Amino acid sequence: MVDSKQQWKAWLYLAPAIVLLLVFTVWPIINTVAMAFLEGYSGLTKTGGDVTFKLGVGNFTHVVAHPDFQQALLNTCLLCVITVPVSTILALLIAVALNAIKPLRKALQTVFFLPYVTNSIAIGMVFAAMFNVIGSVGTRRQIISSYGIVNDVIMALGGDWINWINSGSEYWANMLVMVVYIVWNALPFKILVLLGGLQSVNKQYYDAAKVDSTPRWRVLTRITVPLLSPMIAYVIITGFIGGFKEYTSIVGIFGEKMGPVHDPGRLNTMVGMIYDSLERDNQGGASAAALILFGIILIVTMINLYVSKKRVHY
Repeated sequence: MVDSKQQWKAWLYLAPAIVLLLVFTVWPIINTVAMAFLEGYSGLTKTGGDVTFKLGVGNFTHVVAHPDFQQALLNTCLLCVITVPVSTILALLIAVALNAIKPLRKALQTVFFLPYVTNSIAIGMVFAAMFNVIGSVGTRRQIISSYGIVNDVIMALGGDWINWINSGSEYWANMLVMVVYIVWNALPFKILVLLGGLQSVNKQYYDAAKVDSTPRWRVLTRITVPLLSPMIAYVIITGFIGGFKEYTSIVGIFGEKMGPVHDPGRLNTMVGMIYDSLERDNQGGASAAALILFGIILIVTMINLYVSKKRVHY
């Protein structure tokens, strides 16, 4: 505890950080909430002296009634519902395997963690090159000069090539590419958290399981998962929060059009709608969309916390 007579020194030391938080965090949040309820708000018109804005929920109704809202919400929810469970299960299995490989554990940890420190746009461009088909795709007379690495593997196994992201591609193919990329990009952080949890587990539980000749799958489901449940709950909650904010991965693969050339905006997300509104100088609509996204994330997080109380063992 700080002596009451010396508290002014503590506040003095904290003052720079508090000022920065107030200017760059607290004030933008307050300003966003205010702009969301100002119908027709535009930064340019305000700068020009026009401040005839009225309070209301018109920005929210406009966002919900926007023709792209349902598609953006569907894309965001699909990416979250599919990628979070898949990436969590894969991360758990990889963490268990890494924990059992003691000689190469540190080297493999570094390899698995590299995607986490790599730029998302750069990774997206690499994935786009892997799934890209170079040539005339979607025409009656197809002239293909390169099918991409993924299609080369599929054809080597006896399958037929697939138009993943080019013009004329199907929605399911686009979504599958995004799921593969997001899962791969989400693994490093989850592996690191779960591996750290595994290394802190009391080894006596596993020794007792060996004495009883317990099958490995039962050890995983009855010992490892319950003991790691706090870490699993943490990565699930943060995974859903990150999933609902998905944007850069789609830009990295499909560019700023958020979809194939023949159907731009097909893979747009809630964050993408916010950026679109800002580009149209509609700060009020962007703020309303941001608050709607915040409400969705809050509801999902509260549900996860409620389920965690029933399932997590501390």
